Amino acid sequence: ELGLPVLIERARSCGIAALAINDAVHFSALWVEVEALTQAGLTGLAMCPSYATVAPTGGNGPLLGTNPFAFGWPREEQPPYVFDFATSVAARGEIELHRRAGKKLPEGWAMDSDGRPTTDPEAALAGAMLPFGGHKGSAIATMIELLAGIMIGDLTSPEALELLGTTTLYPSHGELVIAFSPKAFAAGRPGNPLGRAEALFEAILGQGARLPSQRRFLARETSERDGIVLSHQEMEQLDRFLERGLDAV
Repeated sequence: ELGLPVLIERARSCGIAALAINDAVHFSALWVEVEALTQAGLTGLAMCPSYATVAPTGGNGPLLGTNPFAFGWPREEQPPYVFDFATSVAARGEIELHRRAGKKLPEGWAMDSDGRPTTDPEAALAGAMLPFGGHKGSAIATMIELLAGIMIGDLTSPEALELLGTTTLYPSHGELVIAFSPKAFAAGRPGNPLGRAEALFEAILGQGARLPSQRRFLARETSERDGIVLSHQEMEQLDRFLERGLDAV
C-alpha cells in the first residue's frame, strides 16, 4: 500500500520500475499486486520464494519453494488479463486439501522422503513436491529464488525453512514486483498496444479457449451481486477459528 503509488508513478515516468519488499510474511496470492497495477493502466510481474518444499528436477528432496509468479495486463472495459500460479505442479494447499478429503494425489505431483514418487498426501507433505513442466518449472523457480530472494537481499526458500523450522507456519521471505508502462514502451512505434492485445485475446477466445482468471472474475461478480456462499465445512472451520483463535492454527 505504501509502495504502490510510488511504483506506479515511477513506471509511468520511466517506462519500467521495480519494487522490492523485504521481511514479508506469505500472503497466499500474488494476483492482488498485478491486478492493482492493471487498474493504473500498467502491466506487471510479481514473484516471491516461500520455503523449501519442492525438489529440483533430477533432485530427491525439498530445496526450492512453490515460488509463485504472477502477470497482469490492463484491458479497457474488461477485467485485466491476469495469471497467478505456483511453479510447482500444484500448490501445497492443494495437497493439504487432498489429505483432508482422504483422496490420493495424481501421479507426478510429489515424492516421499526417500525420493520415490508417491500419491499419498501424507507422504508428499513429508517429502517434496515436483516442479511443473519438469526442468522448465525448476528453472523458473530457481530464477525466482535468485531475483526475489538473493538479488534483493532476502531469504531463499531453504533459508526460510531453516529459520522457521517447520512447514506448518507461513514463511518469511521477500517479494519483487516489476511494473511496465505499455504506453511508454510503445511511444513512437506504430499501433496501440492495448488494441493489439485485444486482437490477440479475441483470437484466443475465438478458438474456444479461455483466458486465465476468467472464472475468478465471474465468481467475484456473482459474489458482489449475491453475496459469498460458504459450504457447511467452511462454516465449521470459521466457527472453529472464531472459538479457538490462534490455537486453531
